[in-house]
Amino acid sequence: MSRHRREPGTLPRPLAVLGALALAAGTAAAIRMLPAGAAPRPPLPPAARPVATQVEQPPQEPPSGFVAFTDATREPPLDLAVHARRTGLRHYALGHLVAAGDGCTPAWAGKAGRTGAPPTGGGAARAGDHFGTDDGGVVERVGRLRVLGGSAVPVFGGPRGRELAAACTRPGALTAAYRRVVGTLDAASADFEIRDSADRAAVLRRARAIEAVQRERPLRVSFTLPLGPGGLSADDVAMLRTTRRAGAEVSTVNLLAPVEPGTSAGTSAGTSAGTSAGGRLGLMAAGVRKAAEQLAEAHDLRIEDEVWPHLALTPVPSSTGDLSAGDARRLVAYATRHRLAWLSLRGAGPEPDVSRILWHTPANR
Repeated sequence: MSRHRREPGTLPRPLAVLGALALAAGTAAAIRMLPAGAAPRPPLPPAARPVATQVEQPPQEPPSGFVAFTDATREPPLDLAVHARRTGLRHYALGHLVAAGDGCTPAWAGKAGRTGAPPTGGGAARAGDHFGTDDGGVVERVGRLRVLGGSAVPVFGGPRGRELAAACTRPGALTAAYRRVVGTLDAASADFEIRDSADRAAVLRRARAIEAVQRERPLRVSFTLPLGPGGLSADDVAMLRTTRRAGAEVSTVNLLAPVEPGTSAGTSAGTSAGTSAGGRLGLMAAGVRKAAEQLAEAHDLRIEDEVWPHLALTPVPSSTGDLSAGDARRLVAYATRHRLAWLSLRGAGPEPDVSRILWHTPANR
């Protein structure tokens, strides 16, 4: 019987068998001694890698830097949400809120014009046509606009009636009037179209009331002021200084710029409003430049770097044909190049194609 040679360093076969049996018995005993639930688990499968999925978003129109102005009580009333869906606009200015009753009650100026002559000069809206009690559904329409992500800015003052600061001599009541409008509309901004900047007492009352409301809630405030060939009037510049010293923050000055009738003389299709020599838009741009210098001085701003985004421009044509499509393109280019806060329009509405060009002003927000 032949013998097999065992390799050096290996156990004899009987000993190897006995060792394997002992190891198996020891392992079984160790498993029995483990607490319940601690039995070895099978190895986990490798983690599945997440599958990258791309959800295709519908294309969105870029936000517009155009603010549409509307009379809050016009007939028929403008459905802000419907208009926003149709035009792509999201920002509106609602005018005009003036003093009614005792002079400290806000009211839409147009309310008195429906059954009688509209208020003029020092007149006021009729008692009973107060804000929030007979507003023709303005608050509801603003709410529907907000659902779409839009905003509506109440405009105090204007050409009909008296602004609350001029009529209300009780500081607490004036603050309460502003607070009521802003709170009811849940407005993030408010505009003041001021025509009484020479009334120093009214200027100070307004400034202190605005400052009081801004201490209570975040509120962006703009002043709408008339633009002349030399920029702003001396009274308007002094009012801006007084308002700032009183602690009220005016983030934007909106310039009401009359548009001369007729075609733009000396303005070519390739020339921007800021460089056209002798044209109507060129004269407007010169006035805007002067107003920028005045605002920079009043608010301690550097004109080239800081002041332009604090200016807005609102041309005021007197008839439908005063603004052409070329004029609209030049205005949009001017507002874009100078990074103006927004572009708007008052006065006579232009032709539809002109409006559509203005609506596509890029937003500088």
